[in-house]
Amino acid sequence: MSKYKIFVDGAVGTTGLRIFERLGAAEDIELLSLPESERKDLSARLAKVAEADLTFLCLPDEAAKELVAQAPETAKICDTSTAHRVNASWVYGFAELTGQREKIKTANRVAVPGCHATGYIALVRPLIEKGLLAADYPLSCHSLTGYSGGGKAMIAEYEADIRAEKYDAPRAYGLSLTHKHLPEMQALTGAQQPPIFTPVVADYYSGMLVTVPIPLSALQAVKSGEQITKMLADYYQGAPLIQVHPFAQLPEDGMLNANALSGKDNLEIFIYGNATQLLLAARFDNLGKGASGAAIQCMNIMLGREETAGLAL
Repeated sequence: MSKYKIFVDGAVGTTGLRIFERLGAAEDIELLSLPESERKDLSARLAKVAEADLTFLCLPDEAAKELVAQAPETAKICDTSTAHRVNASWVYGFAELTGQREKIKTANRVAVPGCHATGYIALVRPLIEKGLLAADYPLSCHSLTGYSGGGKAMIAEYEADIRAEKYDAPRAYGLSLTHKHLPEMQALTGAQQPPIFTPVVADYYSGMLVTVPIPLSALQAVKSGEQITKMLADYYQGAPLIQVHPFAQLPEDGMLNANALSGKDNLEIFIYGNATQLLLAARFDNLGKGASGAAIQCMNIMLGREETAGLAL
């Protein structure tokens, strides 16, 4: 059996390592690698890109741009950095959006969505696309994430034998309201402005809970949370990685824990509310559907593999 040759540029980072581990067990994939001495050698990396059937870039933005600028146009590349997510010449790697899976199938350049952006777009894009929410409506978004989203440096800070007391409590960040995910959160929802976005990191390894509050009065021709729930369920019907729960379905303790899908690659949507207000919530793993899982999903589509191959559901 012939195997797909896959190169993970940046396989020692958090996202790259999980991709490498996920694909390591696949019988139809051969993972290409470089010796330690050549991992920062651009020529050596470009040679692997040319050899591979597909390359994952798990690099800082500038390093990703540098490699892409010299890579063959025919090379299939999935970039997990922020560098190309709103670049018109790249395809955004959120397969569940209308028409996006077909674009990914034929693309050579796919930008993997950001973790916070994944939850926000999953909740808001269908509302604007279907005309239920005006594109100029001012939204806010709250997102809780595990510390693995900060990469190796933050993981080391949280897992140190001796650490500062501040790591015991949730910490708000992105306080300048200029988080790097905001451009894609606006562009991929069709909104005229980004949300007021408040991300929070807490003392657990991985998992994410993204919430968007909306007054019922802001929605067009919608009179209940059940209607929004049905619309979202219809929108994501047949999407193997997204599940929309029944309206107001509560856990036994009445609380949504953000780490419930840690280690998984799927995403859950919940809708709660009352006669005047709704709360839309997306729960997933920041390293799964929010990073490595989404990257592998895109790879599968680009190579014609089963969409969920190698994923943990």
